[in-house]
This record gives sequence, structure tokens and C-alpha cells, in this order.
Amino acid sequence: MARVNIYLTLAGNTEEAFNAYKSVFGGEFAAFQRMSEVPSGPDSPELPENERDKVMHVELPILGGASLMGSDLLESMGHSLTTGNNVAISLEPDDVPTAQRLFDGLSQGGSEVEPLQRMFWGAHYGSCTDRFGTRWLFNVPDTSG
Repeated sequence: MARVNIYLTLAGNTEEAFNAYKSVFGGEFAAFQRMSEVPSGPDSPELPENERDKVMHVELPILGGASLMGSDLLESMGHSLTTGNNVAISLEPDDVPTAQRLFDGLSQGGSEVEPLQRMFWGAHYGSCTDRFGTRWLFNVPDTSG
């Protein structure tokens, strides 16, 4: 079955971010693996002590069969992260109260907050950038006709 997943690469705070997302969406992690759990191969470099507890992979089911996935980048492997506004996750909850609950949780401590409001295209819309730099869009189509 086809799925839509959103994958986030974070700069060392993946576990914190995903615990926050879990508190908003509820549910349990479908997967959670640390870098230290990855089998090493003959050509694999040994990770520095400070990267062994970083997140290799995490998956959290969120809405409509979609999952939010993520991992920490590894500076020892030459990875670097530039947080920007080039990624947004668009959510289309079933109703405005659900959208408001999610919006309230994700916008807490965030920035660039555009509150949920009725829009000309026949939906309630809002957006925010959460405290981890992830941009979220909310769109709830009017179903009242």
C-alpha cells in the first residue's frame, strides 16, 4: 500500500523533537533506533561517543496513514544542516477543533505564526514554524456546503 511520509533531518535534537510531536499527535513510535544499534561493517568508521546515542531512525504515525520520520545528522561524517523555509508539512485534519489542537501544540514556542482563520477558498487555514524550525500548514475545508 502506498504511503506518504515526511522525513526530517535534525541537528542533534531529533529525540526531543519527536517526543514533542508525540505529545501533540499521540500514539506510539512505530520505530526508534539509535546510532549505536546500527551494525558496523568492515569499512564503517567508529562513531564518536557523543554521537552514539543520536537517533538513526524514528517513525511516528500522525494523520491519515502518514508517518513523520526523522534522524540526527552526524557531524563526524561531514554532515551539516541548514534550517530554512524550504520544507513544509501540510496537514488537512477532519475538523477545525482537531486542527486547532494540533496547531496549538506545534506553534507553542514557535515563530511565524498565522492563526487558523476562515479563508476565501472555503477552508480554515493557518501556519506556523515550530520551535525546531519545521514549518507546518493547516487547511480544513468547509464541509457545511
